[in-house]
Amino acid sequence: MVRDDYSESEIPDFDEGWWASVLAEEETRSGAAALKPAKAEERVKPLLNWEKALMLFREDEIVSLKVTGYNRGGLLVEGEDLYGFVPCSHLVELPAQEGDESRDSSLATYIGDCLRLKIIECVPAEGRMVFSERAARAAAGKRPALFSALQPGQRVTGEVTNVTEFGAFVDLGGVEGLIHISELSWGRVAHPNQIVQVGDHVEVLVLEVAPERCRIALSLKRLSANPWETVATRYPVNSVTSAVITAIVPYGAFARLEEGLEGLLRRISSPPVRVYRCGSCRLTLPVSG
Repeated sequence: MVRDDYSESEIPDFDEGWWASVLAEEETRSGAAALKPAKAEERVKPLLNWEKALMLFREDEIVSLKVTGYNRGGLLVEGEDLYGFVPCSHLVELPAQEGDESRDSSLATYIGDCLRLKIIECVPAEGRMVFSERAARAAAGKRPALFSALQPGQRVTGEVTNVTEFGAFVDLGGVEGLIHISELSWGRVAHPNQIVQVGDHVEVLVLEVAPERCRIALSLKRLSANPWETVATRYPVNSVTSAVITAIVPYGAFARLEEGLEGLLRRISSPPVRVYRCGSCRLTLPVSG
C-alpha cells in the first residue's frame, strides 16, 4: 500500500553514504577465504556472460544456479555462463542470528544445491554480480512495476522478512527494502530486533529508490518528528519532568524522557549537569539545586 503524504519539499535529506553500510557485513566477510572443501580460488570459473546477466537483471528473471562454495558472507554460485555471490541476508532459510561457527556450518549444507535466484546487482564495470534467493520469491518481472510505483517520500506498508545486525528487510509486495539500524528509531538501538521482529507488519517511509541496484532505503523513525528539534523548548533548563530510569551505572543513571530522548544523570563536583544524548549526539544542560 502506498500513500503520498509528503510533498517534494518535505522529502527528508538522504545520506549518500547509506548504501555503503547496507551490505557492509557481507562485503567484509566475503573477503575471507572460502571454507568449502575445494578452495574457491583454485576453481576455474565459467566465462561470465555480462550481456545475458544484464538482460536477466532488467527483465527480473529467475535463474537456477548451483552452490559451489561459501565464505563467511554468503554463498558462491555458478551456472553455465553466470557466477556470483548470494549474501547471507538474502538466503531464505538461513537463521539470521547465528554466530560465525554456526553460520559456517549452515552455509556448508548448501554445497551442491541448486537455488532459484534473481540478480539484484549487476555492475560489469566493477565485476560485481550479486544474487538473492529472497527476491526470487516474487514472480518474474514484478520488480520493474514496483520500482516505477515507488517514490521517495511515500509511506508504504510491508512485512518484516529478515532482521540482521545492520537493519531489517521489509517485503513491499515483491521487492524488499531495507530499514538501516540508524533509521529504526530516534533513540539508541543496540540491535534491530529490539524494534521489529520477523513477521511484523510495519508502515515505513521511502527514503531512496535505486532500481539499477535493486535497492530501496526505508525509514521507520522519520514517520514521527525528530524529538531533538524541539528539545530545548519542551524541556527548558530548570524545568521538572518525569523520566524512566533505563540503566544504573557507577557514575550515575540513564533516564528516558520520551522515545528518542535519553539523558545521563551524573554526579560531579560543581555544578551538576544533565547530559541528553541521541546516539552519538549529546546535549549538556546545567541542573540547578
